[in-house]
Amino acid sequence: MEDPRYDPIALVRSANSAKKLVKSMDCGLERIIVCDICNENIMDTLEGMEGTEAMVICTSAVPQISKRSLITSLLKVPWNVIRRGKAIDFRSLHFKFKNNQYPEIVDYQGQMAQIDLAKKLGVARVVVVSSMGGTDPDNFLNRVGKNPDGSGDGDILLWKRKAEKYLIDSGLSYSIIHPGGLIDTDPGIEQIVLDVDDKLMENKKRSISRADVASICVAAITLGKGDDDSVSFDCITRPVEEGTPVIPSELVLQEFLETGVTADYSL
Repeated sequence: MEDPRYDPIALVRSANSAKKLVKSMDCGLERIIVCDICNENIMDTLEGMEGTEAMVICTSAVPQISKRSLITSLLKVPWNVIRRGKAIDFRSLHFKFKNNQYPEIVDYQGQMAQIDLAKKLGVARVVVVSSMGGTDPDNFLNRVGKNPDGSGDGDILLWKRKAEKYLIDSGLSYSIIHPGGLIDTDPGIEQIVLDVDDKLMENKKRSISRADVASICVAAITLGKGDDDSVSFDCITRPVEEGTPVIPSELVLQEFLETGVTADYSL
């Protein structure tokens, strides 16, 4: 989303990622910097960016489905249909991460490196897009990437939560956003709902559009001007009745901040 109040720069790891971003966002290459934030000379690459107003961290390890697991599930479809069950039980599928792109590396070590970079640059506000479900070690997402015996590289929500704690202890001003399931729909169609500690997991509908999450990030930058506004919260959207106006994300977040509620990391 575009906002005339801000002049964003994207940091990506590869030229291929830069090309994909240009194509999907219709932005120029001058708005993108290809770099490795773990490189000890990163400050040379980012010369002139000191005093940046805000950093939005939205990196995440991305699992890939095992082809063998998919074929096995497809072969079971006729039998599952005859039994009137789900054609494919997606939770029975096996996922894995690419080498060196495991949650511990991307969601923990990588995010810590970004947080350290924010301190070096003197960033005033750090916004992290994480995920709901972090209070439950047995959440299905933590099993992604693991073998049936529990070995393997998984625990994505646990590694994300460790990175969040690192940010909280960093001394930086922050907003940590835990979206529900991400979908690709237009923003502002449904009402944004905020809460903490995975209470929203109790809802039947637990999704939110990526565009609405982007609007919350902008709201977090706009409203978060000091340590007193540091906050961690969950977010989803709910349908509204026809003719009912949708409250803008900035106002929703402002009202939430006034409650003084934030996530409990002792859970």
